[in-house]
Amino acid sequence: MTYKIAEFLFGKASNKSLPERVSTAIARQQSDSEQLIGWVQLLLVTIFGTLYALAPKTAMNEGFHPLLWALALYFLFTFTRLVLSYRIRLPAAVLTLSVIADISLLMVLIWSSHIQNAQPASFYLKAPTIMYVFIFIALRALRFDPRYILLAGASAAIGWLVLLLYALQNDGGQNMITRDYVTYLTSNSILIGAEVDKIISIVMVSGVLAIAVLRAQRSFRRAVAEEIAAQDLSRFVSREVAHRITHADQQIRPGDGEAVNATVMFTDIEGFSTVSETLSPTELAQMLNEYFCATSAVIEKFGGVITQFQGDAMLITFNAVKPDPNHGENAVRTALEIQHLCETTTFCHGGKLKTRCGINTGDIIVGAIGSENRLTFTVHGDTVNIAARLEPLNKQFGTYILVAEATRAQCDGPLASTGWTQRGDVTVRGRSQPTPIFSTDYREHAESSNPDQPGITAPQVLISEHTNIPLNSLPTPSKTVR
Repeated sequence: MTYKIAEFLFGKASNKSLPERVSTAIARQQSDSEQLIGWVQLLLVTIFGTLYALAPKTAMNEGFHPLLWALALYFLFTFTRLVLSYRIRLPAAVLTLSVIADISLLMVLIWSSHIQNAQPASFYLKAPTIMYVFIFIALRALRFDPRYILLAGASAAIGWLVLLLYALQNDGGQNMITRDYVTYLTSNSILIGAEVDKIISIVMVSGVLAIAVLRAQRSFRRAVAEEIAAQDLSRFVSREVAHRITHADQQIRPGDGEAVNATVMFTDIEGFSTVSETLSPTELAQMLNEYFCATSAVIEKFGGVITQFQGDAMLITFNAVKPDPNHGENAVRTALEIQHLCETTTFCHGGKLKTRCGINTGDIIVGAIGSENRLTFTVHGDTVNIAARLEPLNKQFGTYILVAEATRAQCDGPLASTGWTQRGDVTVRGRSQPTPIFSTDYREHAESSNPDQPGITAPQVLISEHTNIPLNSLPTPSKTVR
């Protein structure tokens, strides 16, 4: 019950501790805020001094001028603290002392006004200078730490109580107490209730402001923690998938998904097992990282989204989580440029890598599968299965890019009319109609088909080869995500 009340008043606390880098950034921001507070206070004391200098002097101003000394002391204190805030990060003890000193010096300024003007002590109780108390309290909200707001409010309340007690004990103050509000307004009389109201107002304003800052602070920390989680998540899945997960209107549950027409591409490094035998685990990881960095740039260039990494393989989608009206053509262009990249690039440790690609276009389901406690965001459906089986089929044909008819049909311009070799019709389990498949190569496409791709030569004549291979007879690769 107590927890619920605290949560209702102060907001929900973040369950995650912030990383050190974030805590450091927040501390730096608070230091900057302390500097801002110092500048504002320096401006205020400058205004006080200017008003004092411009105010007409009377005979009552002759002799000792405590107000001037109080202003000078306050200016010196504020200036010193401001300089220190630029040199060091002020510790909590110094900040605490600073808050108390701020309020104390302000109270001294208020108190000295009655001596300066030779008025009864009750004079300062009615002066509008109490308004500056709320300014000094509000200034502490800039630091985004409710503790110092409460400290400023408590110091101000105690300070005003001290001023009230001083007024009651000074020069017959007890005899000046009244219960008549009109008399209070038109004389130097003291209305205890009015002064208590001021103290209550100081306490209430400080409390409300502290609660508001605490709620904002907790919301900020939760938002930062969630943003960091989203950023970290985007390092394990694509930015688009991470955004989809973190910005879902409702919590994603197993089976949640939507049907879309998209293009799916599976990639795999040819002879990866052989490459692995020649390198140490560290060298292999370095080569893979370099390879994935290079291929990821190509995939992102053409609007693809890496839905999943599995070993040396990738599952890439186009128009699944990121809108792309030309998803089939862009998938083919991605495969062509990856092939060109591998042909022309030597990765670290002397690695020459070749990538096999299988591409298909059709209706798929995009969503989460798994259990309530462990989900995988992926794509599935017959279209995905065909693409997964096309990729290892490259080995049989001696090719590196195999494309289903549905994908080739989406290609436009020179990319549609040249550079394709029909490899036959394959039969998919559960379907009576065979699926025509085609191979292509980056060398077989004219430069005009994709000006962004270097090294593309003149087109070659289309050669057709007809085979009929039941696709369901091929083993499903272990890297396939369904």
